[in-house]
Amino acid sequence: MKINFKNIPSFVIHILSWMVVLLISLITFYNRFNALPNNHDFIYRMSFNIVLFYINYSILVPKLLLNKKIILYVIISALIIAFSVYISQNIIPSLNQFNQTHEIGNEIIGLRTKNVTIESVSEKFKAPIQGLVTFLLFAVSASIKLVFEWYRNEKIKTLVETHKITAELSFLKAQLNPHFLFNSLNSIYSLANKKSDKTTDAIVTLSELMRYMIYEADKEFVPLQKEIDYIKNYISLQTLRLKDSSGVRFNVHGNLDKNIEPLLLISFIENAFKYGTDYTGKTNINIKIEVDENLLTLNVSNYVSINEKSDSNSGIGIQNIKNRLSLLYPKSHTLKIEASENLFKVQLVLKLKKS
Repeated sequence: MKINFKNIPSFVIHILSWMVVLLISLITFYNRFNALPNNHDFIYRMSFNIVLFYINYSILVPKLLLNKKIILYVIISALIIAFSVYISQNIIPSLNQFNQTHEIGNEIIGLRTKNVTIESVSEKFKAPIQGLVTFLLFAVSASIKLVFEWYRNEKIKTLVETHKITAELSFLKAQLNPHFLFNSLNSIYSLANKKSDKTTDAIVTLSELMRYMIYEADKEFVPLQKEIDYIKNYISLQTLRLKDSSGVRFNVHGNLDKNIEPLLLISFIENAFKYGTDYTGKTNINIKIEVDENLLTLNVSNYVSINEKSDSNSGIGIQNIKNRLSLLYPKSHTLKIEASENLFKVQLVLKLKKS
């Protein structure tokens, strides 16, 4: 069973950490003096140091250091360190004087007694040692708090960015659907206006397209094969309104056993049909999709009438897909758009994600 450390309460982590510190301190003392420290003396000093740790961790760092009151934080910290030295020299020894077990003149050599007091440490080193211990406690507690706050802020920042991207993608999809439906209905209207027998087929094809958009487009990933089928249905719907569809060429190569974000490619193809017919009614559209391992390449080219050639020819759909690509594939796609005198070309190279 795998333990998820993220779900462990912070107070449990603190307790376990102090237990480790306590154990290390006892082992270090025993290895040095071959005995355990006096119980009361050790408890008093350990408790005092823990209090100092949390004064800095819970009060000074959040109230002063994180609010950029650095000078005030340094002054108060220095005063607390000096106060801790005073407490260590004058208060704790008096609390512990009734628990002394080390007696001068006994036959036991040095500190090799059953219980050894920290009073045995030379008096001249006690003040600098306590000052150094308090300084280290403040340094460690400040570091831990700062790292925790940095991690928490990064987590919040990531969460906000995720929600922002999700909201933007939802807006772009919502924008795409009415735009697509408007263009498709225009195609069906054109057939109906001509009283074409293909009108019924166009309505059926549109229903298939709408079913895909309703039930599949809200998913994070869809099978690439379904996205290709959707594109095929769209092309079928568009060719129904053309006088001559022989100029429409659609080719797919490679292993389609991949996944892709839904409605990611349709805008380029929709744009080609929007501007791919010249003034005589002749259509010239080439669409090619190649999949090589996890790399998908889409090439779309279409004829552009001189009368229609302008910077706005890319339409709302192309700008929409540019925004989606920048959100979904910020560093894993390349998009090239070329507009010559009467030809518009798009090449999209996309590194498919592992779903």
